[in-house]
Amino acid sequence: MSLLEYMWRTVGVLFILLMQSAGATECSCELTNAENPFPKDKLMGIETSAVDCNQKMQSAKMSEEGALRLGLRQRLLQLQEDMSALEREDDGGLYGAVSLRIIELELAEILQLINKLNRTHDTHQSLSTKVNATMLQVQTELKQLEKFDHMQIVQKLEENKRLKRSVAQCQEELRATPPPPTPTPGSCPQGNPVRVEGPRTYTVTQYGTSYTYGSWGRDPRPAAGKENWYWLIPLTSSNVYANYVRQYTSLSSLIAGAGPKDVSIASGNPTTNTIQGPNVVMYGDALYYGCYNNPSVCRFNLTSRAITTAPLPQDSAINNKFPFCHLGACYVYTDLDFITDESGVWVAYTSAENYGNVMISEVEPGDVPRLGRTIKTSLHKRTATNTFMMCGVLYATRYVDKDTEEIFYSFDTKSGMESYNLSMRFKKMHTNIQSLNYNPSDHKLYVYSDAYAITYDVIFE
Repeated sequence: MSLLEYMWRTVGVLFILLMQSAGATECSCELTNAENPFPKDKLMGIETSAVDCNQKMQSAKMSEEGALRLGLRQRLLQLQEDMSALEREDDGGLYGAVSLRIIELELAEILQLINKLNRTHDTHQSLSTKVNATMLQVQTELKQLEKFDHMQIVQKLEENKRLKRSVAQCQEELRATPPPPTPTPGSCPQGNPVRVEGPRTYTVTQYGTSYTYGSWGRDPRPAAGKENWYWLIPLTSSNVYANYVRQYTSLSSLIAGAGPKDVSIASGNPTTNTIQGPNVVMYGDALYYGCYNNPSVCRFNLTSRAITTAPLPQDSAINNKFPFCHLGACYVYTDLDFITDESGVWVAYTSAENYGNVMISEVEPGDVPRLGRTIKTSLHKRTATNTFMMCGVLYATRYVDKDTEEIFYSFDTKSGMESYNLSMRFKKMHTNIQSLNYNPSDHKLYVYSDAYAITYDVIFE
């Protein structure tokens, strides 16, 4: 037996002998609680308030507005049918007055439904305001009751709930193993584009704001040693013509305007082989552009300095006959739009024979280019502001307002499927976008906007 146990046993024996000698049969002690008593009445009041709120907001009462909305919708559909029937009638006015009277009665009933719906909505809004105030009061009172939670049970329960949610989310992510991407016809291996983010680059060129029309970008299939080069073509004559291309060894060089390498294409502006229009692209160390005053594709080889051409179909529009437009203005001499994607170079244009709707032709590579597959779309060229290609799909943009541009249209060159409801909007830094092209090597949009060079990131699924 330890010393401590011996001492406690001795104290116990002495206590019993003392009680027996005093003749005591029981002992008592007074317990004083230093803490405030738990407000049970307040808790019961909170419970009563919660039950009352639940009864006021029960679905049976709140469904009245939904029923009125559904009834109003049905009456409007019926009114639409009656109006269509009235428009189809051709009876010399025999039944027209009767039909109009029926429609007049329907309109009166619809007006009654609207008034009742407004009153119901106001009642529910007032009820919602009162319930919200009550719930805020209940929340405050519950916070006050938490000070009686000396063992922090409420806090531990909340922490356990958060941990359970985290575990459930983690398990869900582990179970949701995505299958490997399988490209569908006309789509990108990384998935369909879902939005445009940016701008990522935003700079005025070394020309300042002198030339508002032009284009810039990177070669998706550059020559050896030019993998990081950028090119720039401002239209230096009347916002229509240019006769040279300026190259930079890096993006920082372009931004700083340092060490440009100019390559002349033509002797002046405008003259034979002059660049006409801002929608220019570079692919495979060659420049593709609209020939001056000629319905043809011009190809300028930057290595050999040779210029070759491929004629467009007969009656193709040039010389500002079918430019890109919006309600406020048109972008001059944008009849031809050269675009690149993963497969190569395309040209978008139109003709009177095709009623001004966009046509796209594949520019086949070679020392002398020629047009390959040609596809007609239902997109009228003057309703768009730019086009670009991505994984065999043609996309078109339109002007929303001075701050917003929208990718609204697509045409799948493999399946022939068209869509006018993409609604991918992105923020503009300036009012007008004179040229826009997608680069498949870095998944960026290269934009020339009122003399500024801008890039945006295309985000895929």
